[in-house]
Amino acid sequence: MTLLSGNDTVVRQRINRKPSRIIAGGLPWFIVMLGSLVPNWLLIASAPVLPPLGFLIFLAWRQVRPGLLPMWAGLPLGLFEDLFSGSPYGTAVLLWSLAAIVLNDVENRLPWRNFLTEWLVAIGLIVGYIILCLGISNLAGASVPVRATMPQIVISVMCYPLVGRFVALMDRVRLTPFVDMR
Repeated sequence: MTLLSGNDTVVRQRINRKPSRIIAGGLPWFIVMLGSLVPNWLLIASAPVLPPLGFLIFLAWRQVRPGLLPMWAGLPLGLFEDLFSGSPYGTAVLLWSLAAIVLNDVENRLPWRNFLTEWLVAIGLIVGYIILCLGISNLAGASVPVRATMPQIVISVMCYPLVGRFVALMDRVRLTPFVDMR
């Protein structure tokens, strides 16, 4: 049913519409897992160049909607990342769980944040994640110098605001009301 307002524009009725529970609960998990798969589809390189999109999307979801993904979400999402990243198994589980703990601590200590604060926290976590992944891989037998990851670090840090905007868009999609059929 459409109603006409005073200036003859059509206004949609919002009765009997609400967000889908399946989409609202499952979309963040799906987007993070898809982000873990995408870097392997685009480019095969001898050195790391593409950002760890799964981790960036995980950080963005935790910063855009702090209570949406639970604290333990780093474990299953990190396991999924470990299956496809090529790092030693358990690396992403450990580092994603530590990132979730750090983000929770930052959320508790700094309840009022702005873009700069969020980006600085994300920069620290991104750089720490990439360097620690390299260190764990080197302990497992790889021999890659730290300077080989500098392009990946720079691209990841510069790409993070775009990932945050994408996650904010996906959050709007997640909360889109649909007709409730009973």
